[in-house]
Amino acid sequence: MQQPILRDNTPDPRDFVLRLYVAGQTPKCIRAFSNLKRICEEYLTDRYRIEMIDLMENPALARGDQILAVPTLVRRMPEPVRKIIGDLSNTQRVLAGLDLSIDVA
Repeated sequence: MQQPILRDNTPDPRDFVLRLYVAGQTPKCIRAFSNLKRICEEYLTDRYRIEMIDLMENPALARGDQILAVPTLVRRMPEPVRKIIGDLSNTQRVLAGLDLSIDVA
């Protein structure tokens, strides 16, 4: 009988840990989350975690990642840390910012 494989909560170094900094429920921030979710589902299936940080609720969190504008996406893992500012509507720009290469036929 096989033993079940237990996975600890340590992220796989190939997984993407993404933080999306927003300021409330503005249309631009909602669009950024929607675009990010779509891109992750298409290009990073089961290899990502999104942390959404609302700076209206906790503005002090902006200091840690040096956030100057919202919405801002911060790729925490894999290193190096990368940032993308805006509503993430330009998929090619987001993929380049995440350092993801895709094959274009």
